[in-house]
Amino acid sequence: MKKYIFTVGIILTMIFSLSSCSDSFLDLDSPSKLPADQYYTTKAHMAELLVTAYTPMAYFDWSQKEYTPLNVMSDVMSDDVWPGGSSATDNENWHLMGNFSATPEKVMHGLWIDCYTGIHRCNYVMEYMPNVTDIDDATKNLYIAEATVLRAYYYSILWKFWGAIPYYTTNLTFPYVSAKSSEADVYKGIITDLQSAIALNVLPMKETDSSLNGRVTLAFAYMIYADVVMYEKDKSLYPQALTYMNDIINSGKYSLTPNYADIWTEAGEWNDECIFAINYFNQGAARSFDNPYYVGGTVTPTLISPYGVADGTECNGVKLTSGWGFCPVREDAYNAFEAGDTRRDASINDLRNVKYTPRYEDTGFWLRKYCARTGYNDGQVSDAQMNFGNDLRIYRYAETLLNAAELILDGAGSGNAQGLLDQVRTRAGLGSKTATIDNIINERRFEFMGEGKRYFDLVRTDKAADALGVTGFRIKAWTANKKYLPIPQAEINSSDGQLEQNTDY
Repeated sequence: MKKYIFTVGIILTMIFSLSSCSDSFLDLDSPSKLPADQYYTTKAHMAELLVTAYTPMAYFDWSQKEYTPLNVMSDVMSDDVWPGGSSATDNENWHLMGNFSATPEKVMHGLWIDCYTGIHRCNYVMEYMPNVTDIDDATKNLYIAEATVLRAYYYSILWKFWGAIPYYTTNLTFPYVSAKSSEADVYKGIITDLQSAIALNVLPMKETDSSLNGRVTLAFAYMIYADVVMYEKDKSLYPQALTYMNDIINSGKYSLTPNYADIWTEAGEWNDECIFAINYFNQGAARSFDNPYYVGGTVTPTLISPYGVADGTECNGVKLTSGWGFCPVREDAYNAFEAGDTRRDASINDLRNVKYTPRYEDTGFWLRKYCARTGYNDGQVSDAQMNFGNDLRIYRYAETLLNAAELILDGAGSGNAQGLLDQVRTRAGLGSKTATIDNIINERRFEFMGEGKRYFDLVRTDKAADALGVTGFRIKAWTANKKYLPIPQAEINSSDGQLEQNTDY
């Protein structure tokens, strides 16, 4: 049972109605119609509740009638891809975000709602756990640790996109509204959650039971920790972040996939390089555009693949299926790869000599890692374009190595930064390059092309102003006051005046 969190969650996906932090909050209703505090009193029922805390991650690609793939939403603001589609008004919020012109009325909202849905469910795990009478301490602590890490992960997404946001660890009561916490306080809350979960000492470094792939691990918690600490540039915690990266490395549980292109195949899912991914499946997949909250596949491959390509068209050994033409890769991003870098053709399909229907901002280059591959939605039972089985990789071991190298060079502690960088470059078919922070940030661009890392790397290293200027289809340049997106206006409107809009919006 490869897809644990969705297979188990099929009955429970719709227990909660979706809402955001300032709407009438998620009404908790048990399958038996018992009051929630009476239903969630057994280990089995708490396992059900924990599953519901995972499921909002599956909605990141399509939610609230919006397309908001987690990796794409930051990449459209980077120097790697254009928003694309049929016109500048097709997924207009993408184009506005890509031009740093998002408005409170036209900015992604679904991701905000999905993250607060997950947070709300994590909080319920904490709230109802004391009522459980048949659970041993080890399982109790495991469930708490999982929910706590998930909550930190959801908050980390909101924090990176929006900065100061409503932050709470106990669910709100009527009238279900909250003021913002500062960026610093949200960051502290994320760190506190991660430290709390890690201190319980119950999470496995790597899941050994393949049927449980997709559950929180210690390595996942460590990677979130390093991610937020490095984004905050909190050098006081760099030594601890480096310790966590070294713990992953020294555990021997993870390794680089010898052939980079193999990572992105179905066979490459949950291999020894994968630290955490969002699970999707195609066989029996039942998600639809009318009901995206059911279980199944993802629409991301359809979104980012060229429009009108003939089914079965081959590109470097991959057979393609037509998509909608969003997120063409910028030509300068394709050309930036070093000669001989095997990651280029594993990350980008060069279709300049392939027949398809060009759309807005077309370059001839297309993201390959999550492309619509022929056969990858076979066996779905609903909307074929919605149900590709491509898992979304969130953290890979390559990032652990590059994090460690960067932290060492930034004074976190001793270690062989050169050797860590060389491991990543050797796998890419490249020779050694001097380990400097600038070279590592550049390496991350090519290692994680299309994975949603680039924009945040540019921001945290103060390179955004230089890299994200007016060029090509981009008509407005990034400025420091555009680091965060505007809070969706619907959230402001429903907050009874408590939720203030972000500065400069």
